[in-house]
Amino acid sequence: MLIIVAPGQGSQTPGFLLPWMEDPQFAERLHWLSAVAGLDLGHYGTEADADTIRDTAIAQPLIVGSGLVAALSLFPHPSDAFGRIGAVAGHSVGELTAAAGARAISAEQAMVLVRERGNAMARAAAVTPTGMTAVLGGDEAEVMAALTQHGLTAANVNAEGQIVAAGTMEQLAAFAAAPPAKARLMPLSVAGAFHTEHMAPAVGVMGKLALAVSTHDPRTAVISNYDGQVVHDGRDVVRRIVKQVARPVRWDLCLATMRDLGVTGILEMPPAGTLTNIAKRALPGVETFALKTPDQLDDARAFVNKHGDPSPMDIHPTWRMLVSPSKGTFVKTAGDEGDSLLAASSIGSVRSTRDETAVLAPYGGTIVEWLVEDGDLVSPGQPLVRLHPEGVAV
Repeated sequence: MLIIVAPGQGSQTPGFLLPWMEDPQFAERLHWLSAVAGLDLGHYGTEADADTIRDTAIAQPLIVGSGLVAALSLFPHPSDAFGRIGAVAGHSVGELTAAAGARAISAEQAMVLVRERGNAMARAAAVTPTGMTAVLGGDEAEVMAALTQHGLTAANVNAEGQIVAAGTMEQLAAFAAAPPAKARLMPLSVAGAFHTEHMAPAVGVMGKLALAVSTHDPRTAVISNYDGQVVHDGRDVVRRIVKQVARPVRWDLCLATMRDLGVTGILEMPPAGTLTNIAKRALPGVETFALKTPDQLDDARAFVNKHGDPSPMDIHPTWRMLVSPSKGTFVKTAGDEGDSLLAASSIGSVRSTRDETAVLAPYGGTIVEWLVEDGDLVSPGQPLVRLHPEGVAV
């Protein structure tokens, strides 16, 4: 199975778009997204220095816009991609890239959301001096206990031995003065404590905008940073992206879901490298491909052909199919075939050793066919029941 991933803030480097901008079609497409974002993304990706593109309000649109246009270079006929991509996932702001790539939202909607996200997070970061520090190694329980002791948040849990602490500069200084045993601390050059309560004002801004965003159910499975679950409702994809601004990024849970799905290849969109490096350590045996320059496109397409496997969510339209959000045991609560369901009613839950997640029918409908039995073990994205949209209970 092939999974496409999109990186987050911090992946950008000065001049990373120079080779891409030599392609007139790439430049034209990026110019269009620049107009939507109100920023000259071509300039920032080719001429701006590191300090300039570190600015949250610039970095986030630059990363999302670059990933979206590079995806069109990789897949000249986007509809063909859905027969090969098993799932998509994005790290932090990369979730907007992934959502647009899966067609849950449009590229233009993604650029408006990322523009306002970057501006709102920059304003929130300016209220109180905050920052982030990478914590590498150490015993995870001891690291988490130390973060709690100092009032810090594990803003990113990327993989085993890779946690990012976030909080006020005073809290981070106290943490650095008494670090956990065998842990190496690396202060990050970021504008604030992202994915913590300090970003709550930005959630409000994003939430108001999201109310006006028209969504579609994704054409392929979307793995959410929120909890690592597979999401199949376009509205839920956007809701989770909004809430994620002030919640920790659980990339470790996303990696666990990729493993459960049976991933064999992970391809990272530009600016690539960070997520494939994490995957190499966390998912041994899984092949990775970091798409950094356009001269890699032929090799990237060969990688796609090697690992491509159609997502069941593309074969069976999601408006009449409910899928499992995670790995676990299915507990059935809904009725029999022929029964009608109200919109947002529960058909059951998926129970794991970690938690229990309700499975809701976003649109309601008539139960056509149960595809699993009560008590069956299910995997992320596995179809559970077919619903017919006609005859919906009201």
